[in-house]
Amino acid sequence: MIRLGTRGSALALAQARTAAALLGGDVEIVEITTSGDRDRAMPDKEKWVKELDRALVDGEIDMAVHSAKDVPGVLADGIVLAAALTREDPRDALIGAATLAELPQGARVGTSSLRRAGQLLALRPDLVIEPLRGNIDTRLRIVREGPLDAAILAQAGLNRIGRGDEGTPLDELVPAPGQGIVVLTSRIGDAVAAGAAMQITQPGAFTSLRAERAIGLALGADCTTAIGAHASPLGDERIELRVKLTTPSGDRVLDDLLDGPIEAPEELARSIATRLRAAGADDLLESSR
Repeated sequence: MIRLGTRGSALALAQARTAAALLGGDVEIVEITTSGDRDRAMPDKEKWVKELDRALVDGEIDMAVHSAKDVPGVLADGIVLAAALTREDPRDALIGAATLAELPQGARVGTSSLRRAGQLLALRPDLVIEPLRGNIDTRLRIVREGPLDAAILAQAGLNRIGRGDEGTPLDELVPAPGQGIVVLTSRIGDAVAAGAAMQITQPGAFTSLRAERAIGLALGADCTTAIGAHASPLGDERIELRVKLTTPSGDRVLDDLLDGPIEAPEELARSIATRLRAAGADDLLESSR
C-alpha cells in the first residue's frame, strides 16, 4: 500500500485523488494539516509543505502531493521531487469580468500575490489591488458578493474543482513557476515510491518545472519576489523559457524569452538569469523586498 499525504482543502484532495487514480492499486490518502492551513498570512512557501515533509521523513507517509508552485526552491533534507503530473492550464484567470480591458477605471482587484499585483499594475496602473486570501470557494464568493470588482486565481485550480468556467484565462500575465503542475515528493532512497512515481510522471511537465524552479534559484528569488516563469517544450529537442520580473507596484518590468536544448533546462535558466542580471534584475528584485 502507498500512503499519499495531502492537505485537506478541496483543491488539495482533488489533486491527491488524481494522483491516487494514476498510481492505481492500494493507495491510502492521508490528510495532514499544514502551517499554511492554520495561518494563511504566513509569508513563506514552507508553510504549505513543512508538516508533509516531516511526515515523509518520519515514515508516516510514502509520498506527498503538492501544487508545484507552493514547493520551495530548496527542498528539505531527505526529500526529492519524485513525479510531475500532466500540466493543467498554467495561466492566471480573471474572475468578475471577461477581459482586463472591461474592468472599470479604478476597479478593486483581489490578490495577495506580489507577482500578480505587479503584472496587473504594469498593464493597468489605475487598478486598486486588495489582499485576498482563503480557499477558492471563499475567493469566488467575495467577488460575487462584493466588495471586490474582480480577482485573479489560478485557472488550473478552478479546473480541478470543476469551476473552470467561472474564470477567464489571461494570456497577458506570466504565471508563477510551477503553476498548473501537481508534483509528488518522496524520501530520498525510497525505491518503491520512486518506481511508482516514474510510471506516472509526464516528462514535458517535469522538464518545464526544472527550468522554472531553476530560474528562481539562479536569481535568488523567494516568496517575496514578483517573478513569473513559464517553460514550454518546443517539440522533442528544444524548450522555451519566458521570465517576467516586476516591482509589486508594476513601475518596473523586465521580460525575457529564450530557448535551449530540452535536456538542459537548468542551463537555460542560468543563461536567461545572466541576461536579466545584465538588464538590472538584481536591483529590481532588491527594491521589491
